[in-house]
Amino acid sequence: MLARMLFQSWKHGIKRKLLAVITIFLASGLVSALLAVSIDIGDKMSKELKSYGANILIEPASSAILPEVSSINSSLATQDFIDEKELPNIKDIFWRNNIVGFAPQLSANVQVNGENISILGTFFDHPIAVPDEDDYHTGQKIISPYWKVTGEWVDDSQEQYAVPVPALLGEQLAKSMKWKIGDRVTIHYQTQDIQNQLEVEIKGTVSTGGNEENQLILPLSAVQNLLNLEGKVQSIKVSALTVPENELSRKARANVDQLDAEEYDRWYCTAYVSSISHQLEEAISGVVVRPIWQVAASEGVVIEKIQLLLAVVTVAALIAAAMGIASLMTTNIIERSKEIGLMKALGAYQWQITLLFYCEAIISGIFGGILGCLAGWGLAKFIGATLFGVPLDFAWIVVPCVLVLAIIIALVGTWFPAHRIAKLYPVEMLYGR
Repeated sequence: MLARMLFQSWKHGIKRKLLAVITIFLASGLVSALLAVSIDIGDKMSKELKSYGANILIEPASSAILPEVSSINSSLATQDFIDEKELPNIKDIFWRNNIVGFAPQLSANVQVNGENISILGTFFDHPIAVPDEDDYHTGQKIISPYWKVTGEWVDDSQEQYAVPVPALLGEQLAKSMKWKIGDRVTIHYQTQDIQNQLEVEIKGTVSTGGNEENQLILPLSAVQNLLNLEGKVQSIKVSALTVPENELSRKARANVDQLDAEEYDRWYCTAYVSSISHQLEEAISGVVVRPIWQVAASEGVVIEKIQLLLAVVTVAALIAAAMGIASLMTTNIIERSKEIGLMKALGAYQWQITLLFYCEAIISGIFGGILGCLAGWGLAKFIGATLFGVPLDFAWIVVPCVLVLAIIIALVGTWFPAHRIAKLYPVEMLYGR
């Protein structure tokens, strides 16, 4: 009997039902797209925010207990170094797949035509052997996408370089020394025990907004040979995909030892910048690993605010849809008031009448929710392609969530008019009162 009544209701009131389905479809489409974006936006935004640069710095352990002194201004003979052989260990931690890239650094003061300048040895796009990954490349091109290079990037795919060695020139240093792309200069490094020189050719200029603008930037191996520091680096910048901080990560940041066993496992197995730093410190001997909190904190704040904005828009869409359904159902029920009065006069109970309207609402919610999921999938792909250049992944957990929300929207919109009309007396409805 209920099935027959539902069929007749849809058959004779198809326009009203379609309006309800369209309303739910629009809300469901928006909600499913926003949910898909919210789920995947953390990783996508984290990758986008890598333009801020590396968010982890690895230094020799002595830097944690000695006063902070610029490595350029202090004697290399008094410094501790990190063994370059430790570099593959960066990709040998639990969160190895979250390591976007890294770049070792070695800097010193040298002389050119009697003037002191600073040089920096690093990776640009250098191949390095890491466990279970063939043809792995890393360097400044990967972790420092904000570097603006005019001319050519240095090709450091080889360990040995023919003279002259290719180099990038910081823009500020180029202005002060009046050097330009294509110039060749000879740099001299001299101490009591070492007297070396190296001819370099400027392949391009670089603008970074940092100290690199006042440096001559060369391949790491060339600087190591010049300084007689083969296989040594002063620091390593690491770029890692992380999740925003919460109370647990802040507690661990203050003191890891105060975490109980359950908290420690949860913290260790979550991609917080502090937990990744802790694992890097375990993997590399004789170092201290410090998160660069300005970068890490900005990533977390931006992602949290975007997710909050998405949540507000989702709630607003749900409320608007529920109000639209309530308006449609009120009009629909008023038009069917004589039908309802006749049902009550024939002995129908209040719950039977409300059940009829609830079933109609559920059917509308299912149809609208399914269509909305399809539309949301397409909208999420479009948003991803427009904002990030690649489509967002549509998590299938969104489908049951959206269907449930669509049904809830329909039921909430139906509740008030259905209960209101069901409480009236049959004579009032039959006489149109």
